[in-house]
Amino acid sequence: MKSLAIIGAQWGDEGKGKITDLLSLKSDVVVRYQGGNNAGHTIIVKDKKVVLHLIPSGILHDHCTSIIGHGVVFDPEAFKKELEDIKKSGITVNPEKLKISGNCSVITMFNKLLDHNRENKGPIKIGTTGKGIGPAYEDKISRKGIKLKDLLDYDILLQKLSANLIEKECLFKNLYDCEYPSAKEEADRLFELGKLVAPFVTDTFSFLDQARKEDRKILFEGAQGILLDIDYGSYPFVTSSNTSFGGIFTGAGMPGGNVDEVLGITKAYTTRVGEGPFPTELFSELGEHIQNKGNEFGATTGRKRRCGWLDLPLLKYAVKSSNLTSIALTKLDVLCDIEGLKICTKYIYRGEELDCAYPGIDLSEVEPVLEDVEMFKDDFKSELSNELNTYIKRIEDELGIPVGILAYGPERSEIKFLKDFLN
Repeated sequence: MKSLAIIGAQWGDEGKGKITDLLSLKSDVVVRYQGGNNAGHTIIVKDKKVVLHLIPSGILHDHCTSIIGHGVVFDPEAFKKELEDIKKSGITVNPEKLKISGNCSVITMFNKLLDHNRENKGPIKIGTTGKGIGPAYEDKISRKGIKLKDLLDYDILLQKLSANLIEKECLFKNLYDCEYPSAKEEADRLFELGKLVAPFVTDTFSFLDQARKEDRKILFEGAQGILLDIDYGSYPFVTSSNTSFGGIFTGAGMPGGNVDEVLGITKAYTTRVGEGPFPTELFSELGEHIQNKGNEFGATTGRKRRCGWLDLPLLKYAVKSSNLTSIALTKLDVLCDIEGLKICTKYIYRGEELDCAYPGIDLSEVEPVLEDVEMFKDDFKSELSNELNTYIKRIEDELGIPVGILAYGPERSEIKFLKDFLN
């Protein structure tokens, strides 16, 4: 196997960072292909907590080249801070280890202001992070966006920002009544940040093409989760990029190639941050117990994550929509010693039984069918209990793919590989 994709199989926050970190040890190249600094990967290295929002997990390893592909929306200010934090942790970062596509769309201050005002003053709350991700993708699709390479030429940057501000200025003045920078002020800010980013800017498309020709091991690091995909997710409570398997081909560039294996990451239960329907959500003290025991608070925003039972109809949907070939089951330790453990096996939707969700289904209308699961009390220091093995086997049978990884704590050592990856 020469290429592996790691994709969140739920609404994000599944524990992708630690698994990506471990598998990047076996990789030559690690690629981010969508999203921006709205995602957060928390990794523990030598008792130090490292939070990566934008830079790929491969940066932790000297042998690995990290790529930020053109499908990522890039906040140069957030990049500057993250770069400083990483270096303070003793991690080396240079243009040989980190390469950024000059074709990334840039998140401007205009995008952030628009995102913030929409979420706080608009009629509908989506639950965005307010970091300008959605508006940056809007600019990209409407062909008005600022590209990272534009930050290297002041005249081009000012010209494009002036054009970009024309419509937004009407919103800032007349709808939101907020202060905003001039095109020149924003050009000055971004041009200075561009000087920091410039050494890392390169043609990542050709780099990946050459890496494939040389049979180098490539790991694609997804952000967020399939259920937040702009096309496959629970619209409109989604992100603005393709978080599913297809995002790799458009956001990283895969000339003439495929991905050998697709690993979906899922918690042993379900969580969701922000707004949107959640069929198996727990509103009881048990939900709070899982939230606290699992430390279910966002790495990017600190927001509480809503918690509920494992949802097999949604997981089956994730398997089908992203061609998942195996599953990593995380946070198993959180469910230990819980009485009344349950799992959702199907939905009742508009009078019919469904065992798999589909695009456009209204999750606010589904009634989850829950089944009891035997309590397990594993300490994960010896063989797995019969009860836990039964839980895992049930998931495998329902999804039709194997569980390849078990994770039961935040440390790198608290993980068990049931199959080989990138061998």
